[in-house]
Amino acid sequence: MAGKSSYIKLLSDYDKHCLRIAKATSIDINENHADKIKRISLLEKDYIRWFEYYFPNYAKKKSAAFHKKLANAIIKNKKIKALMEAYRSSGKSVHIDLGIPMYLYLAIGELKFMMLVGETHPKAKKLLSGIQAQLEHNHRIINDYGSKFRQGDWAEGEFLTADGVRFMAIGFGMNPRGAREGEDRPDYIAVDDIDNKKHIKNSDLMSEGTDYITEEIWGLFDADEDAVERFIYANNNFHKNSITNRLVCYFKQKIKEAKEKGRKHNFFHLRVDAVKDINSFEPNWPEKTSAEYWRRKFEDMPYRSFMREFMNTHIAEGKIFKAEWIQFTKILPYDKYDAIVAYGDLSWQDEACHKSIVFLGKIGRDFHILHTFFRQTSRADAAIWLYDTFEDKKLSGKSIQYMFEGLFAMSEFSNDFDEEGDNRGYYIPIVASKRPKSDKEGRIESMSGYFQRRNVFWNEAEKDNSDTVLAQETYLAFEKGAKIPLDFLDALHGAITEVNQLSFIGKFDIITTPRSTFEKDRF
Repeated sequence: MAGKSSYIKLLSDYDKHCLRIAKATSIDINENHADKIKRISLLEKDYIRWFEYYFPNYAKKKSAAFHKKLANAIIKNKKIKALMEAYRSSGKSVHIDLGIPMYLYLAIGELKFMMLVGETHPKAKKLLSGIQAQLEHNHRIINDYGSKFRQGDWAEGEFLTADGVRFMAIGFGMNPRGAREGEDRPDYIAVDDIDNKKHIKNSDLMSEGTDYITEEIWGLFDADEDAVERFIYANNNFHKNSITNRLVCYFKQKIKEAKEKGRKHNFFHLRVDAVKDINSFEPNWPEKTSAEYWRRKFEDMPYRSFMREFMNTHIAEGKIFKAEWIQFTKILPYDKYDAIVAYGDLSWQDEACHKSIVFLGKIGRDFHILHTFFRQTSRADAAIWLYDTFEDKKLSGKSIQYMFEGLFAMSEFSNDFDEEGDNRGYYIPIVASKRPKSDKEGRIESMSGYFQRRNVFWNEAEKDNSDTVLAQETYLAFEKGAKIPLDFLDALHGAITEVNQLSFIGKFDIITTPRSTFEKDRF
């Protein structure tokens, strides 16, 4: 009975939606044919203008620049794999599920079969209902393009138009066998908000979900060189283990590989956060919301929730180090810092353990994490990264102390760095740190006060680097006894210890007083 009741309500909501569409899409009945053709032609030259005219129910606020960027990429490329990681309420669904496919269909005639994939079949059908409602009840569409709906029903998950265009909805994970039948295959596939927070901790499910997209869904397109293949995926990126984040990593990898090889590719990745930063709260969709709106929302929500839902940032709650203590800044020119230390923790074993090198600058009471290396790799890779950073950042001649853990003095540790120096024709002056090695977890926990007092900042330019992401994950996961790599946190503690000593010595001039003077003025 509950299912039947929900279905009846869904139908009722659909009917009300259709009435709203009809009411909102008034037309000029006195418009002559020449003016009508001119108006349509003008609208079709610009997707955003077209969308805002034909869908006034959704275009209550002017579209954002990122809507246009996404639409143009999809419209201009007949073969594209587009991924949009965008914050909640960013308007991504209405454009990828309705506006863009309708423009392709009605304005330029490049849509023959649209497949819409939702988290569940009922949700997918509800999304599909929006298209059918527009084709049946939007007076502006009917007036300019004619009556298009022919047969079928969104409630059954499929319908056809009068000119043979097919629209189908399936739930994520369903076997899309119906889309493989006949001579026509999908040429536009939209996957919308399919990540499920309940399943996010199950890596096998997330891996299967990613494979479902790259195999089952991508396999729906016709294997023809001239076939139209438009794939669009949209979701906010709220967890590192999510399908969205796995796809983001894959897209970035493929784009990078293509650039390195100098070849063309059809991957398009667009990340849209609610605001440009959480200092100014300048919105990425200023036509819809103000900086003050987002500031209030930020203040009213837990930090981690805001970052996950609106900033595409994965934040877990830490027991010792808190998510709200993570802050970013634009780093200063190197010569503006009181002192800079590059501190390394390279571990005893080679490739089996993580290696970490932290460049830390201090100015006043604040610490800036300038550059971070944190990987499960060899010491040789760490040496290459250090020399690359030295060259890329033009650190020659800069006042930087290079200090690595005491075991670095042993030949098997230093050889990798010496050999890299041999290859480059110069040597970075690395010295061994004599910092005590006892009670590593206690040392790490002792620096939490610097974060709590908001004295530690991460480099804004390296916010999305895999090393920085891993470093922050271990920062949040740290507690005594936790089975996580501690190399970054230990290297950071060493860097803080050494940079504090260097900045203290450099800041004060030592003044001595002769003993005779002291004795004379004593009483």
